[in-house]
Amino acid sequence: MILVLVETSPSREAVEVSREAVTFARSLSDSGGGVPVDAVVVGAASEALVATLASYGVRQVHVLEGDAFAAFSGAAWASGILAVRASAGSVVVMAAGTPRGNEVMAHVAARAGVAMAANVLSFSGLSPFVVTRQVVGGSALEEMRLSDRPAVFTVAGHAVEASPAAAPGPGEVVTHTPDVDAADLVARVVSSEEPEPDLSGTLTSARVVVGAGRGAGSSDGFADLLELTELVGGSLGVSRVVTSLGWRPHHEQVGQTGSRISPDLYIPCGISGAIQHWAGCSTAKNILAINTDPDAPMVTKATYAVIGDLHEVVPAINEEIRRRRSAG
Repeated sequence: MILVLVETSPSREAVEVSREAVTFARSLSDSGGGVPVDAVVVGAASEALVATLASYGVRQVHVLEGDAFAAFSGAAWASGILAVRASAGSVVVMAAGTPRGNEVMAHVAARAGVAMAANVLSFSGLSPFVVTRQVVGGSALEEMRLSDRPAVFTVAGHAVEASPAAAPGPGEVVTHTPDVDAADLVARVVSSEEPEPDLSGTLTSARVVVGAGRGAGSSDGFADLLELTELVGGSLGVSRVVTSLGWRPHHEQVGQTGSRISPDLYIPCGISGAIQHWAGCSTAKNILAINTDPDAPMVTKATYAVIGDLHEVVPAINEEIRRRRSAG
């Protein structure tokens, strides 16, 4: 059996990257002769969530309940997942390659005494089980053999497209209330706050991301970039220097110490493309760079590039988008 940790949004819906992970698990199941795919959900599972997971071919939805799971704790979640694994006998334990997914799977692997592969893109063969994953901030690919059981790994965001199964699964709900040691709750979330409404809340799952770097000029230089973000229905991401200067909040940062994104289109504006930033955006399917420097790393690596001042180029793009929409 393949066991997938499914993360949920505040509205208790399966987030896109977790639906991608279930899709990945289903392809693994198909290659392995149709072994069942089960999901683990922490906290209450709504009827809508169970229905969604069933539509993705999930056989059973294992729900972890109890005071230990009221707030996030990587160690406690791992303890619960291993308890489910012990009862269900899974040979694969996996999650989406989110900060939480990677943390929990690292705990799972350490306790099971096996290796963990993070940010997997694909697999080749099952005996032995070999995966291809991103390493060095996404600038290189590595083949890794997972010989031990359970095989533990996370799936890179947008490595596959989330898609429902041809035939839905039963989606049977199984509730678990495993005991969790007090030591597993030493590091846990004690409170959380929703960020102020902005255009950056879906960075890791956004299909279009508009990026802003030092070229924005100041904290007052984002109006046109925010308008472009809204026009294309995307999310705003920024470089580290922007957050270091206090121009934008840290949760908008893309890069090695920020979010890792894999949109269909990334539009970095005034971003030189240092390796730390590239580590967070290298898996974007298409990059349209806007920069005054034709030799900037981001420009040389981009799919397309516009050489010019973002404060001239971006308003022109916005105007053209508005014109075409009004004409249509």
